Amino acid sequence: MENKEQPGGIAIPRRQHRIVTRMIKLWQAHGIVDEQTGARLASSINIAPFDWQRTARYAFVIAICCLVTAVGSLLADRWLMALLERIFDAPALMKCGSATAVSAGIFWFGLSRRRKYPQRIYSNEAIFFVGVLALAVAVFFLGLAFDTGTGHFSVLFLIASILYALLGLWFPSALVWVFALLTLGAWMGTETGYVSGYGAYYLGMNYPLRFVLFGAVLTGLGVAGQHAARRHGRTQLVSHLLMLSPQTKVIGLLNLFNALWIMSIFGNYGDPDSWYRARQYELFHWSLLFGAVSIAAIWYGLRRDDGVMRGFGLTFLGINLYTRFFEYFWDATHKAIFFALLAVSFWYLGSRAEVIWRLGRPRPQARADASPQPGEGGD
Repeated sequence: MENKEQPGGIAIPRRQHRIVTRMIKLWQAHGIVDEQTGARLASSINIAPFDWQRTARYAFVIAICCLVTAVGSLLADRWLMALLERIFDAPALMKCGSATAVSAGIFWFGLSRRRKYPQRIYSNEAIFFVGVLALAVAVFFLGLAFDTGTGHFSVLFLIASILYALLGLWFPSALVWVFALLTLGAWMGTETGYVSGYGAYYLGMNYPLRFVLFGAVLTGLGVAGQHAARRHGRTQLVSHLLMLSPQTKVIGLLNLFNALWIMSIFGNYGDPDSWYRARQYELFHWSLLFGAVSIAAIWYGLRRDDGVMRGFGLTFLGINLYTRFFEYFWDATHKAIFFALLAVSFWYLGSRAEVIWRLGRPRPQARADASPQPGEGGD
């Protein structure tokens, strides 16, 4: 008999359907729900014939990448740029105003469309991304209009970051807020470089160490915001700010762990010659710091049931261990032995992961026709 979908059932992707079905069977096996309730729960979920949500997300990501590539190709074509300059031969301030008007129109259209179709999350965010690009063009022409030849272009990143932050809080929009944090990081790097005369150090810190502190501050703000989001009695602006705390935490973790990884390899050295002359043990404390932060993230993720923090900690702890493995054994070990050890380590990780994966699966039921074991009553 053909298995038809129940009216009003919930259609979910095949992988999630498999997980939910397994949990229902596990509840039945442990007596949490009876067979009738389990059957009703199982009949209320259906396998989605196609994961259109994931397809929509990937399609819009590809569309955005193609749009960025198209803009980059346009800017790289000197002949086409010369033609556009002849067509749009206007002062930079006028170009800034035009780009600002275009950006405002795109954001207005995106907001109107989101109010009308709030369920179309990815297409609405894609429209906001186009507005972000137009606003970036406006800030660029603003810099050209007021350029004094000092080379202090980092202020443009600060202006863009402030504008993106205000718009991201006003809408609110997670994508625009992420761009605000990214441009804030770009401002921090270029501003400290400008103040230090684009030297290797600023306050005794090279670029990766600065981003370690930057990422740590963002991560702390994101975690604190998630804890504060459980409280009540907030204004709308504060509510939007706390609502965007997960994005703040993720951007902070990306900056923190990537900078720590670079620090574990190169240390606080500002030029290749100094790093090349350094002994291996002089960099080991950075590896220990990298590992300690990863373990702290895993501990926090397990204690608070924070999958993002736990995932970052586990991923970069593995990256740290394998980076050290390559550093200490690549030159001193025969390549056949080296890759054999690498294979054994990955085999071990896979077997441990398989054991953990099987912990949550229900044990196979004993066969009804199995012969009685010694000591069991058979008569």
